[in-house]
Parts: sequence; C-alpha cells; structure tokens
Amino acid sequence: MNDAPPMHGFPPAPASQVTLANWRTAPFNVWAFQHVREIVPSADIPNDPGDVWELPSAPADLSGLSIGGLGGTLDFPAFLAATDTDAIVILHRGKIVGEFYANGMTARTPHILMSVSKSILGIVAGILAGKGVLDLDQPVTGLVPEVSGTAWRGATLRQMLDMRAGILFDENYLATSGPIIAYRKSTNWNPLEPGEKPLDLRGFFPSLTESDGPHGGRFHYVSPNTDLLGWAIERAAGERYADLVSRLLWRPMGAATSAYITVDRLGAPRCAGGMCVTARDLARVGQLIVEGGRRGSVEIIPEAWIADVLEKGDRAAWAKGDFVPYYPGMPVHYRSKWYVLNGSAPMLFGLGVNGQNLFVDRKNQIVVAKLSSQAMAMDEARILLTMRGIEKIRAFLAA
Repeated sequence: MNDAPPMHGFPPAPASQVTLANWRTAPFNVWAFQHVREIVPSADIPNDPGDVWELPSAPADLSGLSIGGLGGTLDFPAFLAATDTDAIVILHRGKIVGEFYANGMTARTPHILMSVSKSILGIVAGILAGKGVLDLDQPVTGLVPEVSGTAWRGATLRQMLDMRAGILFDENYLATSGPIIAYRKSTNWNPLEPGEKPLDLRGFFPSLTESDGPHGGRFHYVSPNTDLLGWAIERAAGERYADLVSRLLWRPMGAATSAYITVDRLGAPRCAGGMCVTARDLARVGQLIVEGGRRGSVEIIPEAWIADVLEKGDRAAWAKGDFVPYYPGMPVHYRSKWYVLNGSAPMLFGLGVNGQNLFVDRKNQIVVAKLSSQAMAMDEARILLTMRGIEKIRAFLAA
C-alpha cells in the first residue's frame, strides 16, 4: 500500500480503497469501523431526538495513571494509543469524567461494536423474557423449526445465550476457508467468489449439523448462536430485530444518536457483531445497568435480569471453555452474552474483536465504553493491557 491513509482522495487511489474484502484488516479497519454502512447494507435503529438522556460533564485528571504492559509502563494517553483507541467515554456517578477521540471519530460517529453487539442482544432477550414474550428455557426449534435438522436440535435459548450449545464450529478469525468463511459470506461481511451462488444468513444455519458435545456443557464461543437467537427473538415478538432494539432500549434509554446494524441480502441482522453506535450511547447502556435498569422511574431492563447475569454464570463451564487464555487466573463467568469479573465489586463487560469493550462497575458507579481499531481480532497482549488499564481507572475513581 502507498502512504496515503485509507479512502484519501477523490477518488481514493486503488491501494487505499476500503472494500468488502479488506474492511476488517489493518490499516483499512481504522476508516471502515466508522463507516460500516458504506460497506455493508444496514438497518437503522432510531433514537428519539426529543428525549435524550443528557450526560453532564465533570472532567477528572487521568493523566497520572500508570499502566504496566507491552514491555513498559504507560501513562494514560500512551495506554490509549497502545490499544489503538478510536474513542473512550468514562462515566462516574452518571457524569462524563473522561472522553477521548482519535482517527477522525467524534461524539456523534457510530463505530462498530463487533461482539459487544451480542451483549445488546442479551439485554433485548432479558427485556422480552421479563415481559413474558420469550421463554428462555424453551428449545430454539420451538421458534425456528427450520433448524430442527441441525446441531441446535435440543438446545434451549438459555444455553445459546450462555454459549453452552454443543455446536461444532471453529471460531478461528484467521481461517481462510471452512464454515466461518461461509458464515461471513452469508452475512454480507465477505465478498463472494466469482460465480458463487448468493448466500444468506438464514440459509447458512442448516449447514451446521455436527455436535461437539452436549448442550449445557462447557463455554464454547459460537457467534452463529447469537444470530440464530436474533431470528428466534423476531419470531417470538413478531417484529424486526432492529425495530425491537429501538423500541425496547434505544428510544426509552434516551440515546442521542440513531444506531444501525448490518444485514444480509434478505434483511437478516448480524446480531452477533454488526451493531454500530456512538461511544456515548454505548456508555449510556452501561449507565442504565448501573442504575438497575431504570431511567428515572421507568424500568427498561429488569433488575432481576441484571442480578441473574451477576450471580448465575457457571464458573466451571467457563474454566473448561475457549477464552480462559485471554483472562488467565481471573475469576470470570459468562451469562446472557455478558462476561463478569467476579470480586467484591463485580464488573460486567462486553468484548468485541479488534478492541471493542463496555465495562460496568455497579458498586462504584463506573462505566467505560472503549472502541478501537486494533489490527488483530483477538490480541492477548492488548486484552490484558486493556484490563489493567480499566482496573487502574476503577481504582482511581473509586478512591
């Protein structure tokens, strides 16, 4: 590639153009993660401009933080740079105490959440379950009989929410062939090969017919679980997923900006990774959890759902699962598409590839929304550095 940044020029030079083939690879992802709807079709998730939850500002001096990692000790600006941060919004007691943007991003720029999108689906499922619309103990085939001949046969919605469905699927982000590539093509995230028949997400699910263990066993990270849950939710509610997110969460929460989610060629949403939101609105989701799911006197997320996430994850299932190497020695569990770092002040968090995170410390009323454009999908060193940085922020603000 030449020295021009991605998409620089009118038109951009061929070597700097962002395409469906390169949009998730560095350095193209720096531009692409803020312009996803220009690359992949999407569905809008409207906010209510007349009812915005205002976040007052109370800046704190974070410059003195000292964070160890990547071979040295970093101050706060160096930490943000080392983790390829595009945006970070830090709330304490409902106020913005820290905010930073890079790479052209602003407070009103939607950025892809990758798998933090799963955590949003977990909230939507919790709201619908609380309303009696969704029975999490029912088998997914009760709502989506189209997958009765697949490895999901017998799996409950709860098992899929907790990534404990026994599906043979290798979530290898470096793979160049196999089911994960077919999956990406079906979601409109990868281009088709010349002459290849058009694919779609709902048509992809029947291809996963092999089991790798019992349902309800170990934590096994399978992104298609979440997309299939999105289909089940649409069936149960009789409403498009994007419209549900808007009606149940985005509007009542007081989001300042409309969000959007990528869709396949037939309109099926990429619930597992395609939601795009601003950093401030992501922080509002965290603040809603801090406040027990309520905005003022109105309950949006059931308090019982938040308690369930914090208290009912299976630590033994996590210990046998896929992600232990990324959080070595940490007391983690996974529940309803959220990770929980256990301790005297438990922390809920969402994790997305290439450095997307939402951290929520209810006890100390701390929220950190962090959006990034890291080169590697799962970068162990940067995941650990991010966790160290968050612990420093929490300790500083809780002092």
